[in-house]
Amino acid sequence: MENSEAISKLSICGLDCSRCADYENGEIKSLSLKLSELLKGYERLAKMKAEGNPIFKGYPEFVQILGHFVQGSCGGCRSDNVKCPIDCEAKTCGRERNIDFCFECEEFPCDKQFEGKLRERWIQRNNRMKEKGVENYYFEQSKLPRY
Repeated sequence: MENSEAISKLSICGLDCSRCADYENGEIKSLSLKLSELLKGYERLAKMKAEGNPIFKGYPEFVQILGHFVQGSCGGCRSDNVKCPIDCEAKTCGRERNIDFCFECEEFPCDKQFEGKLRERWIQRNNRMKEKGVENYYFEQSKLPRY
């Protein structure tokens, strides 16, 4: 993987957009689509199973949630199609300062970005990228759970 590919998958704050449940080209969307296709017509069986196993009474809600994942439509924080619910100054600030990641900024860690635990994780992610390099950081974090 080239540095540019890692940069395209990581947000300016250091989160991995490509592994987000809402990412338009992500694995979660792809796998959700596959599961949705495999389960076509399962509604009848789920109703029958619900008589003996109450968990299947929630099958319609499961289908709705799966449908949401199938609709993943965020282009990631570096795109013009950002749908991330996290209020993040880095998206705008990085463009204004012409940097790829927060750790590259002279003012890192600034007071504009996050609070509490989210802030701590943001600082840790960026310090780790600075220490290991962007590609190595990407590979390292790609083995960890996204959420």
